[in-house]
Amino acid sequence: MINSRSGIGLITSKVVLFLTLFLVTHPQLMTGDTGIQKASRQPPPKGAIESSIRKGIDFLISNQNKDGSWGSARNTKGLNIYAPVPGAHHAFRAAVTAMCVNALIETNAANQDPKVKTALEKGEKWILENLGSVRRANHDALYNVWGHSYGIAALVAMHNKKEASDERKKLIKDSIRHQIKMLQKYESVDGGWGYYDFRYQAKQPSSSSISFTNSTALVALKRAEQIGVDVPDRLVKRAFDATKRQQKPDFSYAYGEYLKLRPMRGINLPGGSLGRSQACNIALKLWGDEKVTEKVLDTWLDKLWARNGWLSIGRKRPIPHESWFQVAGYFYYYGHYYASLCIENLSDTKNAEYHKGQLAAIILPLQEKEGSWWDYPFYSYHRPYGTAFALMTLVRCL
Repeated sequence: MINSRSGIGLITSKVVLFLTLFLVTHPQLMTGDTGIQKASRQPPPKGAIESSIRKGIDFLISNQNKDGSWGSARNTKGLNIYAPVPGAHHAFRAAVTAMCVNALIETNAANQDPKVKTALEKGEKWILENLGSVRRANHDALYNVWGHSYGIAALVAMHNKKEASDERKKLIKDSIRHQIKMLQKYESVDGGWGYYDFRYQAKQPSSSSISFTNSTALVALKRAEQIGVDVPDRLVKRAFDATKRQQKPDFSYAYGEYLKLRPMRGINLPGGSLGRSQACNIALKLWGDEKVTEKVLDTWLDKLWARNGWLSIGRKRPIPHESWFQVAGYFYYYGHYYASLCIENLSDTKNAEYHKGQLAAIILPLQEKEGSWWDYPFYSYHRPYGTAFALMTLVRCL
């Protein structure tokens, strides 16, 4: 008869041996391939995407504030997220306005419609005048990091417009450099970014690095680099490393670094990671992670189509993380937008077209009667941000 200590040791050895043999005989688990079957949704009919995009654009024009921005704090529901005034709403409005401007530029509608051109001019003017003043709301709320990240993405889109003069391009690049400085200023001590600092509320945030916040910033920073703006290597490397620390062998990602030692918690499982893995995978790939192969992108796109119901159950629920796998509604259009960026990075044209069809088939039926898309009731920001995400997604499905 063995004693309890040696018995535990023997059991542990057997478990380790079993897991080792299992991974050796199932190498696909280390590449993100888990045998997910291809989905069978029918792609939308010809012209449906263009028609849907037009309705979405019309909604954004009708929903724009008089000052050129989008979104407000006016619509409350009694279940509002923590948002100290006024700083939190300055950040929300900046991020949402940047997304709407980006969407209108990417859909290229301003060249055909004077109403879109006017709306875009007002939106761009608001960004150049207001984005630079966005800061953290208080000691523990750092929603401004979203404004900096999506602000950079919008500014790059503004820079790339054919009609932008050299003088305007210089002004835009200066604004991008300022936003990068803000990301440096509000970078977590651990690298990357979090949108809360519930630890010590320090001058340099002690917030836990959040995987999808890092990815959002990394994608925007890569775009800035592509137009010749200097992006600090240290800033990128620390955010990259922080995201890698949250990456699991199957390319699902922890919600935040504070959960990396709880890998089997629902929100960290593949079902809970559906809205994050697309963003994290494309961000790491853009910055040179050789482990994020096209096979990984392809597999996680298939997971998104096959398991879309898990993500959809959380859509429009008023309480964050109340759905299965602790999914929050605001992951829905976010995840599908970054899925469209993954599709852009597939070299197999036939496979990319298949994924475009699946993505469009999911997004189109969810458009509201007035032309918007939304996934989480969020003051008055949800319809413009959801619509912006959907438009930037659909334009990549054409």
